[in-house]
Amino acid sequence: MPTMSYPLLSRIDKPADIRHLSRTELKQLATELRDYLLHSVSRTGGHLSSNLGTVELTIALHYVFNTPEDRLVWDVGHQTYPHKILTGRRDRMPSLRQFGGMSGFPRRDESEYDTFGTAHSSTSISAALGMALGAQLRGEKRKAVAIIGDGAMTAGMAFEAMNNAGVPHDGKMPDMLVVLNDNDMSISPPVGALNRHLARLMSGRFYAAARESAKEVLRHAPPLFELAKRFEEHAKGMVVPGTIFEEFGFNYVGPIDGHDLDSLIPTLENLRDRGGPQFLHVVTKKGYGYKLAEVDPISYHGPGKFDPAVGLVKATPATPPKPTFTQVFGQWLCDMAAHDPRLVAITPAMREGSGMVEFHQKYPSRYFDVGIAEQHAVTFAGGLACEGLKPVVAIYSTFLQRGYDQLIHDVALQNLPVVFALDRAGIVGADGATHMGAFDIAFVRCIPNMSMIAPADEAECRQALSAAYAQSHPVCVRYPRGAGVGTPVPSDLTPLPWGKGEIRRQSRETVQGKRVAMLAFGTLLYPALQAGEALDATVVNMRFVKPLDTDLLLEVARNHDLLVTVEEGCVQGGAGSAVAEALAAAGVNTPLMILGLPDEFVEHGEPAKLLSLCGLDAEGIEQSVRARRAQLASQ
Repeated sequence: MPTMSYPLLSRIDKPADIRHLSRTELKQLATELRDYLLHSVSRTGGHLSSNLGTVELTIALHYVFNTPEDRLVWDVGHQTYPHKILTGRRDRMPSLRQFGGMSGFPRRDESEYDTFGTAHSSTSISAALGMALGAQLRGEKRKAVAIIGDGAMTAGMAFEAMNNAGVPHDGKMPDMLVVLNDNDMSISPPVGALNRHLARLMSGRFYAAARESAKEVLRHAPPLFELAKRFEEHAKGMVVPGTIFEEFGFNYVGPIDGHDLDSLIPTLENLRDRGGPQFLHVVTKKGYGYKLAEVDPISYHGPGKFDPAVGLVKATPATPPKPTFTQVFGQWLCDMAAHDPRLVAITPAMREGSGMVEFHQKYPSRYFDVGIAEQHAVTFAGGLACEGLKPVVAIYSTFLQRGYDQLIHDVALQNLPVVFALDRAGIVGADGATHMGAFDIAFVRCIPNMSMIAPADEAECRQALSAAYAQSHPVCVRYPRGAGVGTPVPSDLTPLPWGKGEIRRQSRETVQGKRVAMLAFGTLLYPALQAGEALDATVVNMRFVKPLDTDLLLEVARNHDLLVTVEEGCVQGGAGSAVAEALAAAGVNTPLMILGLPDEFVEHGEPAKLLSLCGLDAEGIEQSVRARRAQLASQ
């Protein structure tokens, strides 16, 4: 239960309500908002540390800017719970990240205050620049603000956008503000006070006017102008790390304390009233205001349900939990590294999520966290492979999309032996459509030299990784979030037989009606086996999307009247399409039904429910097959 009432927060139904509050009331609102946020997330689960750190910044932005007329674009968007609460969605917080409920990320179809949908990183500056220039072209006066974290700032796309923003369009610079939310550094009290003073000075009109007047005078003496420009940059650089942003054409201000409304509000007001590209550097603390999260922000990054008075408690189940696919990968990575000193591992800023903590501890010199830079990660792996090393890139399925050209041009085209461990393949659940691993089968299997394996369970996942590692060309191994059926995982490094599937259930010859064979790719083998029992169907564990086991496929096709493919990926261009292509190439016309994710973005919700809604649980598979078998029987 909440530890306090919310007399101010309960009156805030829209940002305009905030603008009537005094500075003292704004500080009280921050206290109430942080408490409400903590207790809401503790009951639903979700992102916590990042949201506790943006409470004051969110209040200040909505207080200073005329939202939604002025556009706020939140990078990644997992830190927008305070924004959602203040923009009329406070009462929807109990439905956060649940099926039919409120998204954990900004969505244009959810609120007019969510001006741009985000969830992947480093897109905000590009979008805000487009909005700023769009307003300029339409003759409209409004501000566009991008709020981006220090992690997202490492990606090349952010710098590409800043480089573009610093160039005049039609002789005019875009009116936009970039707010760097830096939660990876600290400010001691004296430096914080100094920077508050500097921020007000550098963001104010007097400084700007004096600066431009001096430039105009010195322009007539180019050597003096260049000297003065360099002196200004270096003088500012002694107290602020802003020179690089100035080089992009932005006026840099900061760093300032992102939890100090007395500093944030006047600085934002000054920047709001200035034209051209502005850059504000604010420093926040993840988990701010909740001591347990401040001490351990990683554990509180995305917790499940917990008691705020107690904190996260490690459960002690009666029976040992089944290992997750991520844990299977992490253990395989360490074991293979011990076996082969050529192995190196790469992650684009997902050490914990990809199960690489132990590897990092054991093999620090062979571990590379390249930051939120998927394009670089893929090409970097290619470079390592050129030098005789064996790179393993641990990357979520949805994030490999960001490195697609590099996958084709820098790895596959050169046939370099890189293993891609694709975590979160298929439905991921609460993170929703932006994080679904729905497209990797389709976009990987069309690339020459690439192979793809879809293991059915934990044991096959380890064997698939070993099989991929043994190849001299690039291979993707896709596996879902969470645990599988609990198949015991072998301790050796024996690979799967390359390119070979297996029949896991054989239909009886005496069955009446059309004989059905289900070809399962990945973990949907197990619901297919359940449906196979009810239907007395043959069930094949295909394992390999590419190379497809065409010998096994054609053998099964000859002996059955209906083939059904089952995959946790998009139907268009997926594994079922590969089967259809192989049958067509062989001149086989056995009827084929393809089951997979529909041609739509699958929303957030509990994974089992989502699979059921897509007809990919045992009951849904059985119903689809019965309907098609009946249709064939009536023909």
